[in-house]
Amino acid sequence: MSSHYRAPGALALAAAVALTTTPITPAHAAAEDRVLRVYNNNIENLVRNNADGTCTRISGPDHLASMLVDDDGKTGTSGVQAPDLLIVQQVRGTGQATAYADQLSGMFGYPAGTYKAIVAWDNPEEWGSTHKCSQQSLGDLKKRQTNAILYNTRTLSLAAGDISKYWSAGWLKPGTSYDGGAGCTLYKPPDSDDGTTNQYKWKRTSAIAARFTIKQTGTTVFAATMHLPEQNGANACAGAGYTGIANSGIHVGADATSLMNASTIRVIGIDANRTNIAATTLGGFGMTGYGAKATSGSRKIDYLFVKGTVRPSSVDHTVSSTKSNHLALYGFIEF
Repeated sequence: MSSHYRAPGALALAAAVALTTTPITPAHAAAEDRVLRVYNNNIENLVRNNADGTCTRISGPDHLASMLVDDDGKTGTSGVQAPDLLIVQQVRGTGQATAYADQLSGMFGYPAGTYKAIVAWDNPEEWGSTHKCSQQSLGDLKKRQTNAILYNTRTLSLAAGDISKYWSAGWLKPGTSYDGGAGCTLYKPPDSDDGTTNQYKWKRTSAIAARFTIKQTGTTVFAATMHLPEQNGANACAGAGYTGIANSGIHVGADATSLMNASTIRVIGIDANRTNIAATTLGGFGMTGYGAKATSGSRKIDYLFVKGTVRPSSVDHTVSSTKSNHLALYGFIEF
């Protein structure tokens, strides 16, 4: 397992893409801006499933342009400013995360490496078959899945030792009786999928967190990314015999909890694969959920929890134009 960030300039291809992208000019200088801009999205490996069974590959710049918003919740305007944190799920590993980060840098006229990526798994093993894509080549792009946090080095610093160890999600293994959570276990070997096809599927749900410092003020910021198993939709599980915080299937690892407790602003982005998780679920951490609209078809399964002063949103903190199977959530946090 590797949980780290990649040094600047790691992928020449990403740098080339960044150079050909028209820069977006920030509306205000960073020194005047006391807002932490945070987004959460399951980017689905930048492959979008269509209703007819086909899939469409989405470029990093197109995806970013579809989800980054101005203060009025609008995309594609001169008021769209560089984000500080992107919490994402379902990237292929460090390579794709770094390329995506460098494309984001290019959008705002920054050098490659300005945005860095933290991933739970550097290069997870493949699993699955078609991933519901009639074109096998596009389904193959979704066979490696992990979770990541991208951060802007212009505004945030990260000290050595302030990245948590990964932690595993919980699940109810198929064929196991739920019995109020008694059948729950951690989703990792030996209690992972049977057979070889989905042998490494559990890695897509490994969570990771980090604690940053806002350079302008010294304010500490905790961020975590989570992707819970599909089985969490029917039966909330977060570990051995445990249904999770407020029966949501959510839990925070021990190392991550230590970083969170030492942070002033706290942000957790989750694809929970579960509906009806209340905005108050993480209230014990001082956090509130933002956005109530559906994020995946007719269901709301993606969540953004924040401890901090979040600016109101005219679009319910949910970006309807997001080019992914999931709609992005955002929060602009004052500090």
